[in-house]
Amino acid sequence: MVSVRKNKQPNLLIVAQSGRLQYEAIIFLASLRANAPDWTGRIIVAEPRPEGAWAGHTTEISPNCRDILTEFGAEILPFTAVHFGALYPQGNKIEALQVLPPKEPFIFFDTDTLITGPLDQIKFNFKRPAASMRREGTWPLPPLYGPGYAGIWKSLYDRFDLDFESSLDLSQPDEHWERYLYFNAGWFFGADPAEFGQRFLSWALAVRDEPHDELACQTLDPWLDQVILPLVIHSFGGGRPGPELDGLDGDVTNHYRKLPLLYARFDEASVEALENAVADKKIKRVLRDWEPARKLIYQQKGRTKVHTLFAHLPKPLKERMIRNQLKSRGWWLI
Repeated sequence: MVSVRKNKQPNLLIVAQSGRLQYEAIIFLASLRANAPDWTGRIIVAEPRPEGAWAGHTTEISPNCRDILTEFGAEILPFTAVHFGALYPQGNKIEALQVLPPKEPFIFFDTDTLITGPLDQIKFNFKRPAASMRREGTWPLPPLYGPGYAGIWKSLYDRFDLDFESSLDLSQPDEHWERYLYFNAGWFFGADPAEFGQRFLSWALAVRDEPHDELACQTLDPWLDQVILPLVIHSFGGGRPGPELDGLDGDVTNHYRKLPLLYARFDEASVEALENAVADKKIKRVLRDWEPARKLIYQQKGRTKVHTLFAHLPKPLKERMIRNQLKSRGWWLI
């Protein structure tokens, strides 16, 4: 389906396994090839083995999906999740970094990402890692009698001997959540996946296993990866993405999270990018086995039922409101 030549582009990593993620991985690869045709770097799909922390669960990518992914030029590399697995699936992105070659720049994307433009033209500075700013103020939730945002975040920086003050966005008021470095883990990048992954894993385990006093009222599931990621990025001299990365979560990538949300939240150009990328009959034969793709894409219910429902509402919309609307109408297909 695609011929890939070696060059100096960074390694691109996603994680996929049986179920929803394998179908999202197909959409990711199909949209990459359709909308970023000059991307010729190595693409690695990390696949958790059904052992270790995933023992007792089916994790293998199905043969049909595997064939499509490899035809798109992806390498499927297995790994064993030791620490997170089924109890905390978000930990896959932490443990999967082990499959990447050390000392080579990498970009990680969640599989629920649509590539809509020339990814190869994004000017990544791997000496200054960054991550997605498409997030809401989901963590922490300071208790009534304290500590506040500053106290909670500073306790984490102090625990790992990091400079807290230099992480702050001083254009935001004190105790406003956006003042503090906080990312969505839907994409992030760095210079060395071995160093980055080891620090990410070590600090995540430390906070999970021994949360300190300031975290006593905080929920770490499902936010643990997003709590630790800012600390790791800051420790490697990184921070908030600059304007050179505006295409990510912009006109080059679209982190849609769940397929119904893509139709609900994003514009006609994104919908067309999705549907054009997966129109090939070989892709359709596989994706139609997944109910959200079958109904929303190929039966066009995403356009006629979901997209039209939200098209005229002011943006941005809170995700909770969108989810509630979709669930009440029976379109929360995941």
